[in-house]
Amino acid sequence: MKYLIMLYGSQRDYDAMAGRPGDEPPMTPEQLAAMHAHMEAIHKDLAETGELVDAQGLSAPVHARRVRLRGGAPVVTDGPYAETQEVLAGYTLVECAGFDRATEIAARFVNPDAEGEYVDVRPIVDGVEELQG
Repeated sequence: MKYLIMLYGSQRDYDAMAGRPGDEPPMTPEQLAAMHAHMEAIHKDLAETGELVDAQGLSAPVHARRVRLRGGAPVVTDGPYAETQEVLAGYTLVECAGFDRATEIAARFVNPDAEGEYVDVRPIVDGVEELQG
């Protein structure tokens, strides 16, 4: 079974990673390197166990576009959105034995020093019949 582990962030988080001051103190180059090394180590472990399918980080919300329909016509809103609005920052797609194992993997992505930080884990469905239930 495949599971999508979704990691979230805000424009404020991206600004801190870029070293820009704001509500959050800017990350030092050492802190940024440590974060990347942590993610790389998890992905390396998952690749070695054969559980890693894909993993990608996404650009900052300032580079996003939101598309809605109004009166049947698309309306496009360019980022940035509210600095505190959480958006999908990246994902890791795993194929593993079950939901418990996917949850165990997901827990490795949550920063124990960041109170309230979370990730979501959702099964990937192969067909409409899996949507029921």
